[in-house]
Amino acid sequence: MGISSRVCAVTACCAALALLAACKPAGEGERPESALEFPLPIRPVSDLGANQFSTEVARDNRREAQIVMDLARIEPGMTVADIGAGEGYYTVRLAERVGENGRVLAQDIDAGALGRLARRVERERLDNVSIKLGAADDPRLPADSFDRVFLVHVYHEVSEPYALLWRLYPAVREGGQVIVVETDRPSDQHGIYPKQLFCEFDAVGFRLVEFVRKPELAGYYAQFEKTGNRPEPGAIEPCEVPVRDTGEQVQ
Repeated sequence: MGISSRVCAVTACCAALALLAACKPAGEGERPESALEFPLPIRPVSDLGANQFSTEVARDNRREAQIVMDLARIEPGMTVADIGAGEGYYTVRLAERVGENGRVLAQDIDAGALGRLARRVERERLDNVSIKLGAADDPRLPADSFDRVFLVHVYHEVSEPYALLWRLYPAVREGGQVIVVETDRPSDQHGIYPKQLFCEFDAVGFRLVEFVRKPELAGYYAQFEKTGNRPEPGAIEPCEVPVRDTGEQVQ
């Protein structure tokens, strides 16, 4: 699909989402019907924040994306998903790293942000980038398609983490990895304690394989792989980690 076609598709999604919101505003505490078979997290969820976590210049000055992509071992030719892509800070840098033979899928639940990102993709002629409107409980990723899936400073805002991770699981190829960058603080303050993160990923069949703290990331880096044992939705045990944990080890 060409860039112009992708922009048109995103514009259509934006219009449809706006119409749906006007017809049926979400009530407090309302969950998507498709999420009801999954447990809710036993912790607060942060309100949706600004799509721009920090200025791109400031993030580049501390080499944030470079460090994360190096830790994730991003190479030319890879296929990568950027979940919660927002204005595209990681999307455009991943597109450059994977090169013309690689692919980047930028996903977000904010149709307005995706519209702006689509215009950026077109302006910067990023022919290896596609754009996808996701849902709170479903990233809507094609199965067996990604070498790496990124969730950077966004996981704490996911209102249905067990449903989203469970539906993300099939999209990760054999040997693929899920990359999370987060801030070590309470989950209602735009961060999540590491041990809580590890437990929630483990509950849906992912295993922690690398954990790194770096000031350049304004937090920590965690890398997960599939265990081959994804439970049925009704068998998922929600995690409760009442005491703050350093996250240096998985218990």
